Amino acid sequence: MTIRRDLEVLARDGLVEKVHGGAVLPGSPSAHEPGFEDKLVLERSEKTSIARSAASLVRPGTAIALSAGTTTFGLAQCLLDVANLTIVTNSLRVAGLFTGNRGPDGPSVVLTGGVRTPSDALVGPVADLTIRSLHFDTLFLGAHGIDPDAGLTSPNLAEAETNRAFIKVARRVVVLADHTKWGVASLASFATLDDIDVLVTDEMLPGDARATTSEKQVEVLV
Repeated sequence: MTIRRDLEVLARDGLVEKVHGGAVLPGSPSAHEPGFEDKLVLERSEKTSIARSAASLVRPGTAIALSAGTTTFGLAQCLLDVANLTIVTNSLRVAGLFTGNRGPDGPSVVLTGGVRTPSDALVGPVADLTIRSLHFDTLFLGAHGIDPDAGLTSPNLAEAETNRAFIKVARRVVVLADHTKWGVASLASFATLDDIDVLVTDEMLPGDARATTSEKQVEVLV
């Protein structure tokens, strides 16, 4: 918390710009996309708690979608033994969890196909076409940043478009995001706060974020 407060002071003085996971020098590219392993170590305990809470929203026998990301990967780890679950994902990491025989009632996985990104997401026209032909009970979605004005954002243009495709065919949109994502706006917006049904986050979410999500009638699960 001391480091975070120091960064906030530096940001107010214009010496750094806050980004997910820390800070960069002013003018650093908003299109920077860290790799999966780099993101996996950030806010690990918060992500684990968020994943477990999100898992409580999953019911056996339903069809869900998991976008690529470290927090959605944590959710997938909680779903290995959910009966008769269908998971559609564009994450190579998530798909890899379910390889091998998990029994006749274990989850089945549909991998979208597409072009691989640094974060092991599959994106592009092939992924988007596959997603648009399907329908999900619930979409569990990660984001590089969440901003009241910019909405949900990604540093990768193609991944942003694939996330839009996910949102269009989902009956319910659940966003998994720890508190450090709030106030971060990356290169490409792919959803507004109005598109979110549920935000699963941690207890350090700022007060202004809680007020904004309440105004937008987003259910917040801490």
